[in-house]
Amino acid sequence: MGARATMGCSPLLPFQALWLTAAVVAALALAAGAQPSPSLSPGFYDATCPGLQPIVRRGVARAVRAEPRMGASLLRLFFHDCFVNGCDASVLLDDVPGNFTGEKNAGPNANSLRGYEVIDAIKAQVEASCKATVSCADILALAARDAVNLLGGPRWAVPLGRRDARDASAGAANANLPPPDASLPALLSAFGAKGLDARDLTALSGAHTVGRARCAVFRAHIYNDTATTDASFAAGLRGAVCPYTGGDANLAPLEPQAPDAFDNGYFRDLVARRVLLRSDQALYGSGGDGGNTTDALVRAYAANGTAFAADFAAAMVRMGNLGPPAASAAAAEVRLNCRRVN
Repeated sequence: MGARATMGCSPLLPFQALWLTAAVVAALALAAGAQPSPSLSPGFYDATCPGLQPIVRRGVARAVRAEPRMGASLLRLFFHDCFVNGCDASVLLDDVPGNFTGEKNAGPNANSLRGYEVIDAIKAQVEASCKATVSCADILALAARDAVNLLGGPRWAVPLGRRDARDASAGAANANLPPPDASLPALLSAFGAKGLDARDLTALSGAHTVGRARCAVFRAHIYNDTATTDASFAAGLRGAVCPYTGGDANLAPLEPQAPDAFDNGYFRDLVARRVLLRSDQALYGSGGDGGNTTDALVRAYAANGTAFAADFAAAMVRMGNLGPPAASAAAAEVRLNCRRVN
């Protein structure tokens, strides 16, 4: 999840038939050491907003039909929200001069995050059905799940009951989101600080099986990392796609073989050393002769897409359980407008 990649999306694929029930997801997460938050439950809104999940899915499906790239952008929003003071929709807040400078224009986000208007539209529909009931944080969590599924990936039960932050922090975004040139130790440290392990890191990085990245964030990798990058792959990206100078905003697919399909192609690309981001390639080959944990996971996911889907769903639940600091949690609310506090 290089911090400045720009993600895209895909049509429906047979892979979407994989359905992970709440019990299966919980078992997978617990097996990996997760402790689900007691305040979150997939049935949190069953009585107060029974139409919530169909509303969110329709909104995501509409956005993906209008612009296929949007699915992965919604998934990316969720990652960048959860990694900064927990999954509290702080990433959706506009700056408030004199109060706080938010996350939207922080370095890792300014040129990569998008999809805010999609969440706004879904929130408006939810408010019309269930006023002042459903948090923006929960809408974002559901939208990320539905985006993955609409791209052809798994579907899982999303624990719900989050509340929305009343502030945001550009500084925290700059400090917490791993950069696209991060080393494996740095990635393991960043994820470990969130209670996520090497399996979570590897599975969640599989989100880069869809989407696009800007030339500015992968130029150094394709020009300088000759020992860890396939020569023909790098040569194909140079020139018009990513010249040595200029073209910073030019986009290339993170997974070139099937850039709009949520499958395990990303891991096959890692083995072949045909990925855009230095932080992605760090997952494979960094330990020498396949000797580190992420190497084994990459090979396993490259060979078995179902295993990747199951671990990705479990890791999304684990990450979705990340809560805000105690002080922020105490002040949290259900926002009526996802861009500003009540």
